Amino acid sequence: MNPEPIKYRKGYKYSLWETAVIPTKVIGYNVRHHLFELSADGELTVHQDYPWDGPSGLTFDTPSSMRGALAHDALYEAMRLGLLPQECFHAANETLRWLCLADGMWTFRANLWFDAVERFGSAFAAYQPEQILTAPKDEIGVKTFQ
Repeated sequence: MNPEPIKYRKGYKYSLWETAVIPTKVIGYNVRHHLFELSADGELTVHQDYPWDGPSGLTFDTPSSMRGALAHDALYEAMRLGLLPQECFHAANETLRWLCLADGMWTFRANLWFDAVERFGSAFAAYQPEQILTAPKDEIGVKTFQ
């Protein structure tokens, strides 16, 4: 018997327990993806089991940062996949700050985080096709298990 290789993605730390509906500052776009949806009025629906890495960069995971990080990651993923234009970059970053403040984050921290994503986040929002990895690697071939 020759088992099929598995396919997977890297880079995730959390998995959403249940579907979440989150308001955003990204208005005027309709996006449908199997993990999330965005309506023209800015309502982001992130489906159960959505994988994301939580707050990134020189920060730490706190209750006041999780919802903002979730929405921000989904919006950036939509831009990376070409489902949203790069013009949504600033609105995605504004969404992060707005949600963090709404969830009780100190203004100083929310502004610092906003400044960081405005300055350094564009590479993470830039279009890049999703990379699917396989194991065992294709160039090695499929190993036989007995």
